[in-house]
Amino acid sequence: MTRRHFIKAAAASSLLTGTSLFTTNAQANNKIKWKMVTTWPKNFPGLGTGANDLAKLITQMSGGRLSVKVYGANELVPAFEVFDAVSRGTAQMGHGAAYYWKGKSEAAQFFSAVPFGLTAQEMNGWLYSGGGLELWKELYEPFGLIPAAAGNTGVQMAGWFNKEIKTTADLKGLKMRIPGLGGEVLKRAGGTPVSLPGGEIFSSLKTGAIDATEWVGPYNDLAFGLHKAAKFYYYPGWHEPGTTLEALINKKAFEELPKDLQSIVLNACKVVNQQMLSEYTTRNQQALDTLINKHHVQVKKLPDDVLAMLQKLSDNVVQEVASKDKMAQKVYASFKSYRDQVKKWTDISEKSYLSNR
Repeated sequence: MTRRHFIKAAAASSLLTGTSLFTTNAQANNKIKWKMVTTWPKNFPGLGTGANDLAKLITQMSGGRLSVKVYGANELVPAFEVFDAVSRGTAQMGHGAAYYWKGKSEAAQFFSAVPFGLTAQEMNGWLYSGGGLELWKELYEPFGLIPAAAGNTGVQMAGWFNKEIKTTADLKGLKMRIPGLGGEVLKRAGGTPVSLPGGEIFSSLKTGAIDATEWVGPYNDLAFGLHKAAKFYYYPGWHEPGTTLEALINKKAFEELPKDLQSIVLNACKVVNQQMLSEYTTRNQQALDTLINKHHVQVKKLPDDVLAMLQKLSDNVVQEVASKDKMAQKVYASFKSYRDQVKKWTDISEKSYLSNR
């Protein structure tokens, strides 16, 4: 009698809640598998391993309920087709940089790096607390994508050059691998910007197909062996002062996840965003020491008049890009407002401190 009453009560409870013991067990055992495609060479230090860390973290945090497998550039899709692959659902996630997608929307470039723009710390401030992330989501909505910050390199180097840059005239006719807004600035300075995925940079520089290249900084540049293809290494990275890397998430796949797994995916991106910046901060000087002391690389600062010209051209380029469509105007207005506001605090805190340390 007691057993029958218990079974009836359990059945009634299941009807009221719309679940059953069998359904609950099935959900617990239902493992979801995602693919992540990246714009980086497989397992490349910092960038590629950052994507690996993100996949691993999601898998671990979910207890294996959501596992993510990473495919490097050209393993599943070419480097510059990551955006479309995730948008179509060929892969549920991607890892890259938003300035690669300016062909989709000019405004995308503001979410990776703007010449003479925001540092890594300031970019995180704009995205997480200044309305930037909401605009980023709005921008990618028509493509069926959800963006998330998932890494930052910090201030980059200006790049590798096969000749010295002594005056502004030395930029004229220069063929340089440089993406995004920085590439358009170089074009205005008389150079020729070339768009290349990371895996093609060394051979192009070595064979003379390009005269110069920017990549990231000492940590990544040493790994690519760029010191074997060019003699002069210039700073500062005026074109990429705090480059944000992105996770692209297929919106349909994301919305099919239970709420807790959605939270895990987004918070794993935040963890990796901070983790990668910490890695670059630690590794860059170690790699630079190797480049200088072991490989005798000539590290030089760009002349002040060259930087002044590049900054003037950058202001014009950014304003022109912002005028191309309403969304670009909206993003630029937010970006500029935040930069103008945060710069004042950065100047009396970070900049003042560092100049006296």
